[in-house]
Amino acid sequence: MAPSNLTKRVDGLAEVHPIVSARAADAALVERCRRGELGAFEELYGQHAARLFNLAVRMLGSTADAEDAVQDTFLAAHRRLDSFRGEAALGTWLYKLAVNQCLDRLRSRAAREGQATDSLDEPVGAPQPRARRDSVVERMDLRSAIARLPQGGRTVFVLHDVEGLEHREIAKLLGISEGTSKSQLHKARLRLRESLRGDR
Repeated sequence: MAPSNLTKRVDGLAEVHPIVSARAADAALVERCRRGELGAFEELYGQHAARLFNLAVRMLGSTADAEDAVQDTFLAAHRRLDSFRGEAALGTWLYKLAVNQCLDRLRSRAAREGQATDSLDEPVGAPQPRARRDSVVERMDLRSAIARLPQGGRTVFVLHDVEGLEHREIAKLLGISEGTSKSQLHKARLRLRESLRGDR
């Protein structure tokens, strides 16, 4: 289909239903990227980078790591555009790629630090040097409290309470059961509450 005809079709669909028009716009943008049209991938990046970056910062707790994760997400997207079938929204597809990039980084980080398992049941507030403790208290906010959650709990907390995913969606995304997702969320909320209370 010629680009002008596709554009007319997208414009026509926009009047029919917003979801249909969004899917048609996604398909048109992906097709332009596949053809290597100048500026198309930049447009895709511009539409989705901020949301993916915010997700990555929350999951990884580091802006530098988040920037790397987002960059790798778009590299992966560029390589896999041919596998995008339009069954989900383009944003959802990119979101899943970003979550997987973040999970890979968290696993690598845990392996490097010798922390292959979560420690949600560890006591909160292990003794720290006074200067460090004072500094943490002074700069304490919700973001840093989330960043201090163990990997599994932080991931589920961000996906559920921040990004609004359902437990069944999280379970599918992370390859865990819904019960595990609920349990991780409960423990993460408790730990977050204790952490915030302890830093006041």
